[in-house]
Amino acid sequence: MTKEEKFYRALADIFVGVPVEGESGYIKLMKIKSRYYQNGVFPRLQKDIEEALKPFPEFKDELFDKLYTFFSRYFSESGSIYFNYTPIHQNIYEKVYTDDRDVILFWKTHMLYYVKTDRLFRNLETEIDGFKFSFDVSTIEHKKANEKRDIIYDFKGKKDDGTLICSVHYTEKGRKTRAEDILKTLSKQGVKINEDILERAFRVFEKQSQVDYFINKNAGEFLKEQFNIWLYQYVFSGESEWTENRIKQLQTLKDFAYKVIDFISQFEDELVRIWNKPKFVLNSNYVITLDRIADKNIELLAKVISHPGFNDQITEWKQLGIVNDDFTPSAILSPSPIILNPSPAILNPAPVILSGSEESSTLNPKYSHLPIDTKHFKDLELKIIGLFDDLDNALDGWLIKSENYQALNTILPKFKEKVQTIYIDPPFNKEQDADYFYSVKYKNSSWITLLENRLPLAKDILKDTGSIFVRCDYNGNMYVRMLMNEIFGEENFRNEMILKRSGIPQSFMYLRFNPSTDTLFLYAKSGSSHIIPITTPRDRSKLTWIPMHIHKENRYRNEIAINGEKFVAPKSRHFPSQELVDKLLKENRIKIAEKEYVDVYGNKQTKIPYYLPKEFDIVDSDWTNVPSYSQTQGFPTENSEILLKRVIESTSNKGDLVMDYFLGSGTTTAVAHKLGRKWLGVEMGEHFSTVVLPRMKKVLAGEKSGISKEVKQQGGGFFKYYELEQYEDTLRKVKYEDSDLFENPYEDPYHQYVFMRDLKMLEAMEIDYESNKVKVDLSKFYPDPSLPLRTSIDIPETLSNLLGRRIKRITADEVEFENGEKINIKDLDYKLIKPLIWW
Repeated sequence: MTKEEKFYRALADIFVGVPVEGESGYIKLMKIKSRYYQNGVFPRLQKDIEEALKPFPEFKDELFDKLYTFFSRYFSESGSIYFNYTPIHQNIYEKVYTDDRDVILFWKTHMLYYVKTDRLFRNLETEIDGFKFSFDVSTIEHKKANEKRDIIYDFKGKKDDGTLICSVHYTEKGRKTRAEDILKTLSKQGVKINEDILERAFRVFEKQSQVDYFINKNAGEFLKEQFNIWLYQYVFSGESEWTENRIKQLQTLKDFAYKVIDFISQFEDELVRIWNKPKFVLNSNYVITLDRIADKNIELLAKVISHPGFNDQITEWKQLGIVNDDFTPSAILSPSPIILNPSPAILNPAPVILSGSEESSTLNPKYSHLPIDTKHFKDLELKIIGLFDDLDNALDGWLIKSENYQALNTILPKFKEKVQTIYIDPPFNKEQDADYFYSVKYKNSSWITLLENRLPLAKDILKDTGSIFVRCDYNGNMYVRMLMNEIFGEENFRNEMILKRSGIPQSFMYLRFNPSTDTLFLYAKSGSSHIIPITTPRDRSKLTWIPMHIHKENRYRNEIAINGEKFVAPKSRHFPSQELVDKLLKENRIKIAEKEYVDVYGNKQTKIPYYLPKEFDIVDSDWTNVPSYSQTQGFPTENSEILLKRVIESTSNKGDLVMDYFLGSGTTTAVAHKLGRKWLGVEMGEHFSTVVLPRMKKVLAGEKSGISKEVKQQGGGFFKYYELEQYEDTLRKVKYEDSDLFENPYEDPYHQYVFMRDLKMLEAMEIDYESNKVKVDLSKFYPDPSLPLRTSIDIPETLSNLLGRRIKRITADEVEFENGEKINIKDLDYKLIKPLIWW
């Protein structure tokens, strides 16, 4: 292979990465990128280099050799641009110091956005004990983010040569591969094969490599900086003669390197734009307890109870264990309301009453905290939320199903400097993740990048008086401390708390001591934050009386008075202030004991005062006296409620907003609600629907686990939950055309914005030429499957996040914000949503 061929091969690799099968928006864009390279960049670059080399054809081999040497080091299987290949003979250049700091954290992917870790799926054929298998991945939908999903296999048929064809998918809603079903189907077709052979074939397929997907934050700047330093080293390491011809050759080398960099960065910058694009709010619903409705409008509550969807609501309550199997809706209101046309779908509908009215009905206190989910009553949702004049202020919290970078970036305008306390327990960086509901197996550099991308956004969301807690273990505490110093400032470090991992006895380990503690870092946003003292009770029976005098003389504290009697401090000692003595006396914590001693004046004394210590200790950084994990939700890394109680009470007050964007099992939001705080939780896994959402509904219902009894949690509440459009969703819906990149002879083809003519998501706009207006139809992207020509997009919440304004009221036609601004949501101004559909 010639040096020219090696360069173009390396360039193609950088543009596309390793070819991957399957269906995803990212793969779609990579295929477009490949076609742009083959049809536009490659022929144009060949032509321009050939023309530039005419004055010095002898420079051709050196030019391609040096271009190859430089660009080949930035190839990665996923197509990301970074320090991927760094052998010792390849000089990699990076500024790892600053003018004002002598220690700085450096890692290979610090200039990137971490997107996800996924397999490089390819069709695969293999043979196990004489049986041929063909695995088809052409229809697999790749992961949207870094959610944990298992691979499942379906048998599709046989080829003429007997090869068994299996299609490969990611699991959805807990579905698993049913090997016994595949074996039965094969047996019917005369194939005698056992489960062991089948499982071995699956394992061979699953050995396909996993890669980390990144986006370079500024690929052009990064590569040009790298090239300049590389060129400097190359030139001055062996150059001795400087002729005009040689200078022109080196300038040609730099010019073409920059042209390649400019084009590469066009695509990487497009991914950055999509990654940072505000995302649509989808599939939103509200959860509200019956008392909140009854307090505003008892007639509306009666309509809820007689609604056809109430049957599904009762089923949900029974599944949650909130009501018994013998529950009947007729018991909710007393006396029962008039229901003239009860739906036949209702289980045990309330009887028809011909006298009385809904207005005279009252809510049975026993059922006042039953939570209804408006997904069962979509036609009544606007009436329910319309009961509140200041909707966002009436909400206790928000649950968001999303990859957390997308969530933080999208909600930042709305919640900027609004959160008082953030607690996160990010996935620890472990060797395997089989026992977890989410991925925990990362390269160190990927794990640090994941945290680094999100922490600056979290800092912006914190109030100036706010605090953030980050939990980690021995695999990452050293990285977290340095990273937090980088982002929040070393001066804002407050504490490193020690947590007890588990009370379960550990088996003996021969190579090391059992790790029994985790680390909890506390950082402030600024010097304005403070800690609220937390106390723990002492065992009163073990308290002992302590002499009141204090070490060292203090001539201003030689004497005190107790009940009118004067006492003088012993020699070389002094007493506390008279104010403190009077306080202890009022609390009955002073006694006088018979004891001879010489006082500070040299006189003999026979009586001396003692005091009894308080019955509590002020909590310090040793938090091993409370459990840090619990097992109430069937979640392997469930943080304990008593731990979160300490976190929240030490840094916030009632009514403050608390956030957790690695929500896990939902402990942070559950405890925040029980303590009277507002809350905001983000989680992306399937357990959002199976663990977190059910848990919060049970909290509203007044469940008694965790700290509920201690804080006298009664239940009641009102919150919203929704999904966010994801990066991968955008990539799948965005439209790019295979247009000629270089069709405009008046523009520099390497610098023009190649996506300027592409629709992206502009098909949501329709131009009405008769009225000279632009109509917006968002149902083209996210249609509501239950309502034709309607969208599943929550337009008011989307605008609230985008504009950074809290919602006051929502009607069928408009949303009103806290500043009084009203926006027509039936006839949207396209300029408002432009950042969401074109960038």
